[in-house]
Amino acid sequence: MRFRILGPTQVVLADGREVPVGGPRLRALLALLLLDAGRVVPAERLIDGLYGENPPRGAANALQSQVSRLRQALPAEHDPVEFHPAGYRLAVDPDDVDAYRFERLAEAGRRALGDRDWPRAAAVLREALELWRGPALADATGAPAQAARLDELRLAAIEDRVEADLALGASGALIAELREFVVAHPLRERLRGQLMRALTALGRPAEALIEFEDARHTLAEQLGVDPSAELAAIHLAVLRGAERGSAEPALPSQLTTFVGREDELKRVGDLLGERRLVTLTGPGGAGKTRLAIEAAGRVDGEVRFVELAGLADGSDVPQAVLSALGLRDAGLRAPAEQGWQTTDRLVEALAERRLLLVLDNCEHVLVDAARLAARLLSACPALRVLATSREPLGLAGEALCPLSGLTLPPLGASALNADDYPAVRLFAQRAADVAPDFTVTPANVETVLRICRGLDGLPLAIELAAARLRALSVAEVAARLDDRFRLLSTGSRAVSPRHRTLRAVVEWSWDLLDDTERRLARRLTVFAGGATLEAAERVCGLPTAEFVDALTGLVDKSFVEMTGGRYRMLETVRAFCAERLAEAGEADQLRRAHTGYFLEFAWTASNHLRCAEQLHWLRRLDAEWDNLHAALRRATAAGDVSDAAGLVAALSFYWWLRGMRGEGARLAADVLELLGTEAPPGLREEFALCVYNASLAGSGQLPSLGTQQSVIRSLDRAPRQPFLLYLSGISTGPPAGGAEHVDELMGELRRLVGPDAWINALGAMGSGSALMWSGQWDRARTALATALDGFRSTGDRWGTMITLGALGELAAWQGDPEAAGAHMDEAMGLVGELGSAVDQADMLRTRGEIRLRSGDLAAARDDFAGALLLAQRSGAPEFVASARLGLAQVARLRGELAEARRFCEEALAGGLTGWYVGEAARAEILLALAEITEAEQAGAPPSADGA
Repeated sequence: MRFRILGPTQVVLADGREVPVGGPRLRALLALLLLDAGRVVPAERLIDGLYGENPPRGAANALQSQVSRLRQALPAEHDPVEFHPAGYRLAVDPDDVDAYRFERLAEAGRRALGDRDWPRAAAVLREALELWRGPALADATGAPAQAARLDELRLAAIEDRVEADLALGASGALIAELREFVVAHPLRERLRGQLMRALTALGRPAEALIEFEDARHTLAEQLGVDPSAELAAIHLAVLRGAERGSAEPALPSQLTTFVGREDELKRVGDLLGERRLVTLTGPGGAGKTRLAIEAAGRVDGEVRFVELAGLADGSDVPQAVLSALGLRDAGLRAPAEQGWQTTDRLVEALAERRLLLVLDNCEHVLVDAARLAARLLSACPALRVLATSREPLGLAGEALCPLSGLTLPPLGASALNADDYPAVRLFAQRAADVAPDFTVTPANVETVLRICRGLDGLPLAIELAAARLRALSVAEVAARLDDRFRLLSTGSRAVSPRHRTLRAVVEWSWDLLDDTERRLARRLTVFAGGATLEAAERVCGLPTAEFVDALTGLVDKSFVEMTGGRYRMLETVRAFCAERLAEAGEADQLRRAHTGYFLEFAWTASNHLRCAEQLHWLRRLDAEWDNLHAALRRATAAGDVSDAAGLVAALSFYWWLRGMRGEGARLAADVLELLGTEAPPGLREEFALCVYNASLAGSGQLPSLGTQQSVIRSLDRAPRQPFLLYLSGISTGPPAGGAEHVDELMGELRRLVGPDAWINALGAMGSGSALMWSGQWDRARTALATALDGFRSTGDRWGTMITLGALGELAAWQGDPEAAGAHMDEAMGLVGELGSAVDQADMLRTRGEIRLRSGDLAAARDDFAGALLLAQRSGAPEFVASARLGLAQVARLRGELAEARRFCEEALAGGLTGWYVGEAARAEILLALAEITEAEQAGAPPSADGA
């Protein structure tokens, strides 16, 4: 469905048919929900928007009634209105709402305007403005601020579109349109200025001057102010016979549009207004030169561009600047006096001259470029210098603007808006230059993203890759990125040799490093996803003094980036340096050092995941996710049994807490192939954890470990990973003897490990769950209360959360919905802290079952639907099945038997592996199907309360 609020509220189906929504109040409710599409809107805000300052008695019930009517008005197969404890949510894609699409397109048009891509800006902004059918939120009179905001955005988009049209050439039609806008909005000076510029461009300056006088009179009469400086400048330009007057900068002309870098361009402009020396730093291919040219082109006054890349010797830098200024050696003083140097001549020439000097590609003549800049800036007060270099000049007062790759869509973001991001937009534009029919489409967008991400968003690399579309498909380009230096080996013949290929760009930087910097650079390639200072020093194995100096040098020379306390190489630089690591014969040595460090780190972190520092260590593990999994895969590939199995064991609880159960299962299954069918000596615990993790994804035939008790008895030491106890229960099922056998198992475990608060809490939780299922509710509540106290004492939010979930279920079974709700509210809060979508799905499913038992079918359905969505996104088939079972129960109790049967059959179709979600869930689904069959045969649906 498509939703429209830029005018009267409308709902339109895919085939173009409009869905009648109902009366004014229903349309207003829908519009208010659409303003926050996909987000929960508090009930109080909806009541204010619908009823204003005089809400009816029982306003909450009135709102609920309106929501029910809205649900009935919308097509049943969509039913996007969800109830939440804090309010209501319209579960629709924001891009299906015209207001959101308008804002996205308007922003894309504004960026294209900043890139000076006038045709794209005009086209995108027209598309945005065509979405309007009347005043914004015409049916939602209770949202005046939001309506005013949208109207203001519309006017700004109109002005941006006019700006693009002016750049493409003024016309009589544009002037007529601008006159209408000025009449409608006489106080908007930008529109007035655009009209004056359009008139002047068509040779009608007298009319432009009349427009200025009218604007001055209107502003004075209505606001008591004079025209702005911008409008006054246009007036002055008209008087002088030109729209804008400034000295023509001596800058290289560009054959392609400038894409992205809006923030950096603004930053450089701001810095040039405040500082006299600004240096753009970054790796080769980041676009420093192009940004410098664009920034300099927007500066008022004289500009001179000096290309230093071709200099073989730093002593030639002053002469290069002299030539760029159009000065000859003998032109200033002839004959030359004894000791008279080129630098002195430059000082004399620039002493009183207001000028921006662009020094491009300083890195290989850094000392001489810095010395010259220092001398000129100190002697020439009106001079400013904009430099580009792979490392700073190192002068006092130098302002740095570091560059890296162009912005990419974040991982997990919708691919639909990918071309709004500069890296993708650059690829698309350069690809269209060589393959005119190429566009980014839903069919190829993921491949384009893979290319742009694999190249770190580096403009040069992206342009070289796009140029390959002359002969290769986009899929073939992506497939060849592993051999990127051969693939990206042909660039523009017009540029210097070191910018012609990707390898040449990186080799240029490599040649500027000293021996220690090169040794560290090649060793840093063993890291995946960057490294902390401690990890880099430990793994790379350089003496401390050498390490610090070399790392500082690599950062200064843009070979390594430092962000958020982590050191990272761009993938292209990393690929080049990895070749050097292999050539040096150090690859296996570094791999072992890397694996050893992260195995130790994983165990240290695992020990902290069961205490109050849980969230801190989860974040640390998240930061090292790439390194940990790279170490595990490398150890597995190399046949290092002990290291690979040890990493699986150490990461087991982390995988569970972060909802990475599917990925953990796959990695564990790979290690199992290495281990064989029996535990190697000294690896019993690690072997068991590999089996249990692999079983979570139903990984075929796995070695049999027997019962929990037999696993515990087989250990020759205390388990280093206590989460083994929980995983064994999930995989093999609870002891056949119920709670008594759980207590017996815990007794054996205590004899093995001694007192442990977390293990004792886990045992009490297991006993309480077994007692619940056997109907011993009082004893269950006592055991679960003990578990809750234990987990709270250790600070483990996960253990506290699952125990609260069990207590919530128990309270619901005992007919105490208030206590059940309190337990679940606290559990949901902990889920939010942990940030696990899988656990959130589990808790929503649990709360849905509680609400189902209390007869609140609408709320239960919302919970099950939310659980299903989260489980599907997280790749958790067990919770997909259980959420579908919950939806089937709701449908059955509503009398929607066909829908109930469909949900049950879908739940049976997949994801039912192991006892935890296999045997137990299958039995519940079969029971639900029997109840559905019985209801179908009876011909009468059950009542809403389940009777």
